[in-house]
Amino acid sequence: MKPCPFCGVVAGEQPAHVVWSDDEVVAFLDIRPLFEGHTLVVPRDHVETLTDLPLAQVGAFFSRVQSLSAAVRDAMGAQGTFVAMNNRVSQSVPHLHVHVVPRTKGDGLKGFFWPRTRYGSDERAAEVAALIGAVADEAS
Repeated sequence: MKPCPFCGVVAGEQPAHVVWSDDEVVAFLDIRPLFEGHTLVVPRDHVETLTDLPLAQVGAFFSRVQSLSAAVRDAMGAQGTFVAMNNRVSQSVPHLHVHVVPRTKGDGLKGFFWPRTRYGSDERAAEVAALIGAVADEAS
C-alpha cells in the first residue's frame, strides 16, 4: 500500500504550495489545476471519503471550505467558485478533499465535467427521489 500523498502534505513531508492551514484542515494548490488558484482542502486526519468523516468534524471542515471558497474567489479576482468532491469514483487520491476552483463567466468550463441527461419520465424521477429518501430516512 502506497503512502497517502495528502497525509505527506499535512505532515510537511511532501512538497506543496500550502495556501492556508489550521488544526482541522490544510489547503494547498492542486498540482494540475483547472485554473490558477485551484485549491484542495483536506482534513488533517486521514479519512477516505465524506461518509468516513466523523459527524463531529463535518461542520468545522465545511466552514473552512466556505471561507476558502471566498478567499480563492477574492484572491484570484474571480466572479465565483466551483466547489466539488469525488467519493471513491474519480477520486485520484484516497484522502477526502474538496476542490475549490475560481470561476469567471466565459472561462470555458461547462457545468459539470460529464454529459448531463434527463429522467425518462416524471414517474421515474419520483421513483428515484422516493428511493433515496427512504434510504436517507433509515440512516437518520
